[in-house]
Amino acid sequence: MRVYSSMQDGEIEKKSPINLLRGWPNPSLLPVAQIKAASAAALSQPDVSRPGLLYGPDPGYEPLRESIVFSDPIYTKFIWQVSPTYFRVCPIFEDNAFHGRLRSVPEDEEGIDVEFLRRRLQEVEVESSVNAGKPSNLKGFQPWRKIYRHIIYAVPTFSNPSSRTMTLRRRKELVQVARQYDALVITDDVYDQLQWPAQKPSTFSSLKHAVLPRLVDIDRKLQGGTERQGADGFGNTVSNGSFSKIAAPGTRCGWAEGTEKLAHGLSQCGGSASGGAPSQMTSTFMTELLQSGELENHIFTTLQPVYARRYYKMVEAIERYLLPLGVTLPQSNRTVVGGYFLWFALPKPLLADEVAQVAREDENLIIGQGSLFAVYGDERTEDLERQVRVCFSWEEEANIAQGIERIGKVINRMRKGRRSSSNSGTSAEMAAAKANS
Repeated sequence: MRVYSSMQDGEIEKKSPINLLRGWPNPSLLPVAQIKAASAAALSQPDVSRPGLLYGPDPGYEPLRESIVFSDPIYTKFIWQVSPTYFRVCPIFEDNAFHGRLRSVPEDEEGIDVEFLRRRLQEVEVESSVNAGKPSNLKGFQPWRKIYRHIIYAVPTFSNPSSRTMTLRRRKELVQVARQYDALVITDDVYDQLQWPAQKPSTFSSLKHAVLPRLVDIDRKLQGGTERQGADGFGNTVSNGSFSKIAAPGTRCGWAEGTEKLAHGLSQCGGSASGGAPSQMTSTFMTELLQSGELENHIFTTLQPVYARRYYKMVEAIERYLLPLGVTLPQSNRTVVGGYFLWFALPKPLLADEVAQVAREDENLIIGQGSLFAVYGDERTEDLERQVRVCFSWEEEANIAQGIERIGKVINRMRKGRRSSSNSGTSAEMAAAKANS
């Protein structure tokens, strides 16, 4: 076991571990009592427990659906990901035969750079026309299946990792580009309900309405919607929802929302049609939580105010310890914020990889350096060299400000060209930090 310490006034100060990388909910926020009551209620009703313990229908548990991917490794050209990206999505795409075909799209203060994406998509189409031939694919024709030419992945609201929120203008433009270039936009809309005022109010009041419409909502309405003349009815967006952020990650239960044709197609994929939808039993528990109002109450009376308090503590610490050192935050003019994370840029010439290593070695502190969130194979990683992600959802509240203060100490020492420890991190430690995120 490594001993972490720093030198202060000639004495060795032992550092307790702080993890600002892990993007999990703090255990104190898990609705244990509510899930226990919901499971007991579901299992005590034969008309719920019997179908719940059997194979479920392909589209999923119907009461939950009432309460609450189409690609081919030959025909689909590229996977376009907003950069920085949620890093665990890269191996998912690569495991589906898209190794070497992941492409990054930068963000600015409005979210995804749509003009950059449009130019790159047009370049691909021009290249494809030069090498014209009848498009081939591995997957056979099925009336419920559509193969898209491109896939676009984004987290539009309170993004992981950048914490940015895509503006309404960019959302509309992205839907229009997806329609133009036969793309399916996959959005992780898992943080939308975890929102609160950007400025700390004197009296906290939960926000019960979404800050912006989701892309799937825009696709339904914009310029005639998904049933407009010439459209095939599948739409160009699908929204991923999850109970991981609003109930508990261990429920392993979520949903995909799109057009009726797209949802039916998803239900007919092999993973769904073989024995029915996953999480059938858990779906009965989540239904009880929803129909009883307990989940809504948990979101508005526990999650929003507690996460808001944690967020304000982290921002106050950043303003106190980091902004005077030249650290900068994105989208500082927002009125509504949320999610799990904050993203900031280090002052030049500091590099996030080095700061993260020193923080781990000298301060027993784990943070997320920007390179963790690069799209696999991306050549533009210099955009992430000075970026850092910190999470306020996992650590104990008392450690949040202390963790930020430790980052400030690291920045100060590195800018002065001196370190408090000569320890060097091992590759095993770096791998463990990423695994624990």
